[in-house]
Amino acid sequence: MHATFKKFGLVSSGILIGLLISLNLTVLAEKLGVSNLPVDDLRVFAEVYGKVKSDYVEVVADKKLIDEALTGMLQGLDPHSAYMDKDAYKDLQAGTQGEFGGLGIEVVMEDGLVKVVTPIEDSPAYKVGLKPGDLVMKLDDKPVRGMTLNDAVKIMRGKRGTDIVLTVLRKNADKPLTFTITRDIIKSQSVKNKYIEQDYGYVRITQFQDHTGEDLAKALISLEKENKKPLKGLVLDLRNNPGGLLDAAVGVSAAFLPKDKLVVYTEGRIEDSKMNLKANARDYTRRGKLDYLRNVPASYKTTKMVVLLNAGSASASEIVAGALQDHKRATILGVKSFGKGSVQTILPLNNGSAIKLTTARYFTPNGRSIQAKGIVPDINVGDGSDNSNRIYEADLAGHLSNPKDGSDAKETEMKRAAVKVEVEVEVEKQVALDKAKEKKFAEPKGPIKPASEDDIQFVQAMNVLKGLPVETTPSEEVKEAEVIPK
Repeated sequence: MHATFKKFGLVSSGILIGLLISLNLTVLAEKLGVSNLPVDDLRVFAEVYGKVKSDYVEVVADKKLIDEALTGMLQGLDPHSAYMDKDAYKDLQAGTQGEFGGLGIEVVMEDGLVKVVTPIEDSPAYKVGLKPGDLVMKLDDKPVRGMTLNDAVKIMRGKRGTDIVLTVLRKNADKPLTFTITRDIIKSQSVKNKYIEQDYGYVRITQFQDHTGEDLAKALISLEKENKKPLKGLVLDLRNNPGGLLDAAVGVSAAFLPKDKLVVYTEGRIEDSKMNLKANARDYTRRGKLDYLRNVPASYKTTKMVVLLNAGSASASEIVAGALQDHKRATILGVKSFGKGSVQTILPLNNGSAIKLTTARYFTPNGRSIQAKGIVPDINVGDGSDNSNRIYEADLAGHLSNPKDGSDAKETEMKRAAVKVEVEVEVEKQVALDKAKEKKFAEPKGPIKPASEDDIQFVQAMNVLKGLPVETTPSEEVKEAEVIPK
């Protein structure tokens, strides 16, 4: 009798939720400005909730059910929208401020596994040799399949000095690889600079964080001071930069563009998501703050520039590269970038959690959408690595379509399959060339030190700045851009 009463109570809780949903639909619809809410579907949700509470083999806490439902709702939209509980939200805030604990990798969920987008430079994951495209199948002895992204991230984070073993599937590897990684405090120095030689400088931006603009200004001032006169050429390295804060990207672009030039514009469904951001302090400085670019020498507005990109350059990196390319302020060198042309807004919730929601697509000054396409370099130069490991936005399940061509994930997959056949033919034609360059463009055995003599792309960038011959590699973009007949 007691069990029957308990079951009745649990089912009734689902009915009560359904009733409350029904009673509050009108109020909610008016608040959201929505004329029709899916009443029947919401009632089904309440019914399922009640059934799980009453009939599932084990007792499940209300919070877990709700959190899982919210996680599924956001993950089902696209690869970048997400529900963040309190801990995940705090981790995100720490990441944008430049210090957080863990392994130092940018990841997404793909087919139930954790896929590495890019390791952060100098992080523990970077040092042991994790690569973009690696699929993490186990964390210590725990299978990843069945976990949410938040669950996996929580396991990877931990106390400094503790170890975790990642079992990884890598394309073209005969068997799973294992990496023992020691957790550390990830202090991401987002801007690094180096005086290369007389008249030439190098700046590397690893992420776009709160203080990236200020740090860039200091780096540019320092380089000109060391040179004792304006530079003749500058290499801006955005490789393996996964993005970050939009206003920081605008500020970095503004350092090299004439005042009030358009950097990026965004389009979304709500009014707040429609922005035109220009090279003006009001668009990149926080309210009440001074313009951090005010003391940067004016010579940088005309200094000859090369921007380095690769498949790990995403989002804010692509905004900067796209703006400088469209305004013909820089030569883009490297390989096609990741292709993340969407904007995520962090929306805090009353209970301390938050949602990261895709609210807009961004466009370069000339109206190009980079979504699922990426920035195509002006000069294609590979880094000598196996390009089969590269991962792009278009490879992610459920990615947003590109509004300029109307392609969706399925259509893109069909095109890529058709292109692959043609590319294979082209590859055969390049065998002789590949063999001739085999030694020079050999697969690196570990991370290449940026701006070193082993850094092929950097060496070629310096050749561009000095007007010397440039050794290019076959471009993979021509075939990708073709329209494949249905």
